[in-house]
Amino acid sequence: MNKKTKKKLKKRKKKIQKRITKNQVNSENKPVFSATNIHYDLGGRINVIPFGGIGQIHIMQHNLGLDDLLNDKLNLLKQHRPYMESDHIFNIAYCILTGGDCLEDIEMLRQNDTYMDALGAPRIPDPTTAGDFLRRFDSKNDLLNLMMCINEIRQKVWNQQPEEFFKKAYVDVDGTMVGTSGECKEGMDISYNGIWGYHPLIITFANTGEHLFIVNRSGNRPSHDGAAEWIDRTIDLLKPNFLEIVFRGDTDFSLTKNFDRWDENSTFYFGFDAMPNLVKIAEGLDNDAWEPMGRSAKYKIKTRPRKKKKRVKDKIVKERKFKRIRTVCEHVAEFSYSPTKCEKTYRVVVLKKDLLIEKGEEDLFGDIRFFFYITNDWESSKQTVVKECNKRCDQENKIEQSKNGVPALKAPSDTLFSNWAWMIIASLAWTLKAWYGLLSKNKREKKKILRMEFKKFRNAFMNIPVQIIKGGRRILYRILGYNAHLKTFFKNLKRVRRLRV
Repeated sequence: MNKKTKKKLKKRKKKIQKRITKNQVNSENKPVFSATNIHYDLGGRINVIPFGGIGQIHIMQHNLGLDDLLNDKLNLLKQHRPYMESDHIFNIAYCILTGGDCLEDIEMLRQNDTYMDALGAPRIPDPTTAGDFLRRFDSKNDLLNLMMCINEIRQKVWNQQPEEFFKKAYVDVDGTMVGTSGECKEGMDISYNGIWGYHPLIITFANTGEHLFIVNRSGNRPSHDGAAEWIDRTIDLLKPNFLEIVFRGDTDFSLTKNFDRWDENSTFYFGFDAMPNLVKIAEGLDNDAWEPMGRSAKYKIKTRPRKKKKRVKDKIVKERKFKRIRTVCEHVAEFSYSPTKCEKTYRVVVLKKDLLIEKGEEDLFGDIRFFFYITNDWESSKQTVVKECNKRCDQENKIEQSKNGVPALKAPSDTLFSNWAWMIIASLAWTLKAWYGLLSKNKREKKKILRMEFKKFRNAFMNIPVQIIKGGRRILYRILGYNAHLKTFFKNLKRVRRLRV
């Protein structure tokens, strides 16, 4: 960022802060939104788009070499008339980054000549052509090649990180249901809870929130179906870079016949089914074996504590005498256990919950329930093992973002493989967001971008109004508005331009 731009940003920030100061008094007692004499006209010579951040994302992926790699590794088109494979892929990903959420939204961009000028494109594929491209993914190998291309560039982005980044990689594994109202989608089926659609497997790199692998499956498949293969692929992807790999998952991913193999290359924390033999072992443990769970507060109060509000929900539950379960206390213990399909012995940590069943204001009876976790971590405390298993729940937030933020977990096409392709390409928009954050030098800014919801990222770094000026063998993006993230935007621009990987 040059001195001139820095001075302009400082001036704009000062102007905004002066405008929004809180000590202004409305002496006239009139609404602040007071404009009434509003007119519209159509500009002729000035070309403007509202999502100027797309240019920086385009520079980033190009300098990382993603477009060239996609064109080299994916051979889906016999002839390029005129689009390359990368053009189709980024046509969808950029549509999502600029606010679209389905194939039909591409048409809005296709009718925007300034958008096409901003990316140096004479024209872009229409929604029908984009849908046809998705159907060209007709085998698992095509989709694997697409994911491996993205993962190859992903490793290049990781290589830009400091040494501490590679100490430990946390990987969360889970499945989720993608419902559809369509009736002719090949590969769809009905799930156990009556939802028609697909049941993709999601493998997430928890450190940055990136989806390493997305695997589309029929809607009636269990969460663990085929998961062992993709966990092995994840180990192969991460092993060259990270000192330790940690897998986390619920009870569906306790695939015991693979434990001995995974034990050699990773640490794992999985939920374990409360089978009768395990419950019997837990009930037979001495009282001295149990320790308090001791959960810490969710956050530390930095100022003075505020007065608690009345709990409306609790009041209604008591008045209507609903039955509810309340946790009285929690204790943890451990024992060694060798599953039937394993040659090695593993550590099982059991969480005992003392529960109270209530109805209205009456206490009905107490209950004890056991929750089991299996791991090959013999060093951490029992409490730490339980907390590590619980941390995998953050993946639910990433899956929610993939459904409602990006949105990648949809089924807009008509076959299992083409919908799988949509999930991977659409999730590339989320991945580009993560890369953009990782390439930031400032630790605070990096963490902030990585933890941003997709909508907030789009509003902060994509929805920047710019004038597009073509001339002198360059495309100039002239920023017309101001927001508080422009300082970070210009810092990242300098970093992105210098990428040489």
